[in-house]
Amino acid sequence: MSKNPFDLGAMANQAKGMKAAQAVGQAALTSAQEIAQLNQRAAQELSTRLQAKVAELMKTQDPKAAFDYVHAEVLQDAAKEVADYQAQLFQALASGNKELAKIAESMIKDSQHDLIHFVNEATQNAPAGTEPYTSVFKTSFNNALQNFELIRAAMADSFVGFEKSVENMSQFSAAQNNAAKQNPKKKSS
Repeated sequence: MSKNPFDLGAMANQAKGMKAAQAVGQAALTSAQEIAQLNQRAAQELSTRLQAKVAELMKTQDPKAAFDYVHAEVLQDAAKEVADYQAQLFQALASGNKELAKIAESMIKDSQHDLIHFVNEATQNAPAGTEPYTSVFKTSFNNALQNFELIRAAMADSFVGFEKSVENMSQFSAAQNNAAKQNPKKKSS
């Protein structure tokens, strides 16, 4: 009596799936915790700075001096803080993305290995006289593996594209921050 190839490694595959789901969940949780901590720090820093700026602003008697102070000091500092926050947020997103890409790559490789094993096991246990059918099946499977590889490559490209987008946004934010530092007294007309 031959083995049923559909039952091979079912428990192992379920365990792999559960481990992968746990890894994805852990990566998402880590990223969410990092972003939550970043938000908490930013809120605390903003509150502290805002109290200090309001106290300094209350000392000013001249409305023009108050406006100049708000424009030159408060708005410039706020722009810098936003740029710093964005850079930290982009870094957190990029590190989470890298972890998810590693997990996805590992899952794809495991699935590909399991499928190859399944096909080999199924064709080895095929009854006599089914060679033409098993040949067609193997050819179809090899074509499917090539498509599988194309999908994997597209997924990897999408992760790289996301990383580049995050990096570009971070660079843009840094450029804005540098421009604000270089022109602290520039007034709008």
